[in-house]
Amino acid sequence: MLLVSASSCISSFGQTEGSSVFEAGVSFGPSNFLGDLGGNAGKGTKFIKDNNFPMTKFIFGGYLSYQPNEWLGFRLAINRGTIEGDDAVIKGKGGLEEARKYRNSNFRSRITEGMLLAEIYPTVFLEDDPSDVIGRLRPYLVGGIGYFKFNPQGTDPLTKEWVDLRPLHTEGQGLPQFPGRKEYKLTSLNIPLGFGAKYFLSETVNLALEVLHRTTFTDYLDDVSTTYVDPAVFYANMPLAQAQLAERMANKSGNNGATTQYTPGMKRGTSSNNDAYFSVNLKLGFRLGRGGNDYSSTRCPVRF
Repeated sequence: MLLVSASSCISSFGQTEGSSVFEAGVSFGPSNFLGDLGGNAGKGTKFIKDNNFPMTKFIFGGYLSYQPNEWLGFRLAINRGTIEGDDAVIKGKGGLEEARKYRNSNFRSRITEGMLLAEIYPTVFLEDDPSDVIGRLRPYLVGGIGYFKFNPQGTDPLTKEWVDLRPLHTEGQGLPQFPGRKEYKLTSLNIPLGFGAKYFLSETVNLALEVLHRTTFTDYLDDVSTTYVDPAVFYANMPLAQAQLAERMANKSGNNGATTQYTPGMKRGTSSNNDAYFSVNLKLGFRLGRGGNDYSSTRCPVRF
């Protein structure tokens, strides 16, 4: 009888009365791009070192989550936002960043993403009564998989208007002269990883601050990946007006007053590093009610 009671106690650890819970909410916060364009001194990376605050945009969305217990949750989220990068914001210091600054390219892209995430709240195991959430602060880890849609645009040096970049094949993607460069898709998977902290204003309302980094499976969020191509390729495959636009958009070096002018075959991007982006989200959540699994009768017994 004692073994049965102990087993029941162990199995209910981390669970409380009406343990499972559903939550719905909204999120909003700044978003930033980490890829080929922009960055800071030295070699370009896809980490926080190359974040450019002037390029900060915003992302917003909604989510629905299910927690089978207080220490574990699963979240389905849909977000919409913008990311942007620009070589013009680079502060040249005579290092490797100068090559990116001379490139003088820029982009923006709308992002629509869906994500399936798991949340882990490790401090729940240190709480005396996890069911008492009012006024409680819970840090958490989050990770999962996502699917997103994007569409890179750049500013035309002639008209200063934003134009779609993928149809211009700026690096010869999808053109017969470059069979090894396939035309990139405007959808991709990403791997979101991050951390946050949730504070319960009441039993049903909470606020959370979350940092979420997405590693993507594409290097064309910014339409930059490999090398410059001969402009003659554009004129051989496109109508005149489109070819002229492609030539302007593919190579903007020399348009910023610099004497450096890149030529066909020279490096335009780093294809070995896929692009990334991240956001810092403020989340407002509402617990919709608890499911079954009433463990009120399985509290650990006291034996004398």
